[in-house]
Amino acid sequence: MLNPADPGFLASLPEELLRAVRPADLEEPRGRWQGQGGAVATPRNTAEVSLLVRACAAARVGIVPLGGGTGLVGGQVMPEGPMPLILSFERMTAIRAVHPQENVIVAEAGAILADIHAAAEAQDRMFPLTLASQGSSRIGGNLATNAGGVNVLRYGNARDLCLGVEAVLADGTVFHGLKRLRKDNTGYDLRHLLIGAEGTLGLITAASLKLFPRPAVTGAALFVVPDPQAALALLSLAESQLPGMVSGFELIHRQGLDFLAETLPDLRQPFAVAPEWCVLVDIGLPAALDATEALMSLYEAAGELVLDGVIAQSGTQRLEFWTLRETIPEANRRVGSISSHDISLPLSAIPAFLAEAAPALAQLGDFRINCFGHLGDGNLHYNVFPAKGRQRAEYDGLREAVKTCVHDLVHRFDGSISAEHGIGRLKVKDLETYGDPVKLIAMRAIKTALDPLGILNPGAVLRA
Repeated sequence: MLNPADPGFLASLPEELLRAVRPADLEEPRGRWQGQGGAVATPRNTAEVSLLVRACAAARVGIVPLGGGTGLVGGQVMPEGPMPLILSFERMTAIRAVHPQENVIVAEAGAILADIHAAAEAQDRMFPLTLASQGSSRIGGNLATNAGGVNVLRYGNARDLCLGVEAVLADGTVFHGLKRLRKDNTGYDLRHLLIGAEGTLGLITAASLKLFPRPAVTGAALFVVPDPQAALALLSLAESQLPGMVSGFELIHRQGLDFLAETLPDLRQPFAVAPEWCVLVDIGLPAALDATEALMSLYEAAGELVLDGVIAQSGTQRLEFWTLRETIPEANRRVGSISSHDISLPLSAIPAFLAEAAPALAQLGDFRINCFGHLGDGNLHYNVFPAKGRQRAEYDGLREAVKTCVHDLVHRFDGSISAEHGIGRLKVKDLETYGDPVKLIAMRAIKTALDPLGILNPGAVLRA
């Protein structure tokens, strides 16, 4: 059993590393849980993280790691159990080094994602992990959750963008894995074990990250498609015509555009009448190519796959297209979902899943469904809302049934019930229900081996 981070324990820690708990430290964006914490520890370097973890291990006090607090599955808050110590990386924000010729940047866990972007751009490079929350999310949390974002199609998840990590393990020892190597075939890769573990196996304190040359030319278009099957065919065509140059391919349903018109009417939309389905195509090209010509060529080659379209005529208009897409989650929040689902599916299964999901949910009640997301990598945000004129509270008794309906169908199509947001505390039961039994046994064995006292983020990913 764990012990609380009570005044007696806190008195054993260096006073300059502690601050009082603030309301924001105990909140998560969806408001599902209210966290708790005896105090917030704010180490300035890896040695101080090690000191704090050693103290918690000796006293058997749980640790909840806190980055930017933007996670959507409750991994950053602990609502029950003995009072934990919250360990925030807010003071570990340094960009330790940039190696432009190597295409590598080394950043501490508390570095804001947007600041990493800026540091890369100062060297005429780019770090392609791009999220709606990049102005407040921290790279340690991005790695701990293996964040995805809009550029996964071309550049991969956070896991694919990381060359090495430095981390403090559950006994306070430091793993010095902060290498900048593209090839290092020396046994088990602890980097990939820690990435995506949500702070349950070790606390990432710094990372070596891949940079890329910035595309000389960028462009974007919104194409109206008749259905998701046509969207997939258009994706295949785009990748054939522009191999390795399609950065993003986002699917948008009419319901998302209607929510934007309803909740954010000042946001300009490109179509006078919202289409049933459209896709946002984003490309990055070498200097010898013209983005407008490339997108026009795609439009012409698409034939009946595209019913209408708008090609960005400037960088500003391209940004407007992306603002439209990235504001859909805010519109969703204002409407208030009954149940939101971060799912992934084999690309070819997406049309059949969408065709079956809506009728299956209709048997449970009267809903509006907003399906949007990263079609290029199979990640959909399939969110269920009250019927127009009704309130979310009216559906409280249906929330679990809605989630089960969607996740059962995802599982049947050999998909994942967590594409890019992680497991946190929200999906612990779902992981037990849909996860491979052998994988779960292995995960528990790894957790026991690396954190035998269970002090690292208790109750996240695996049941405490």
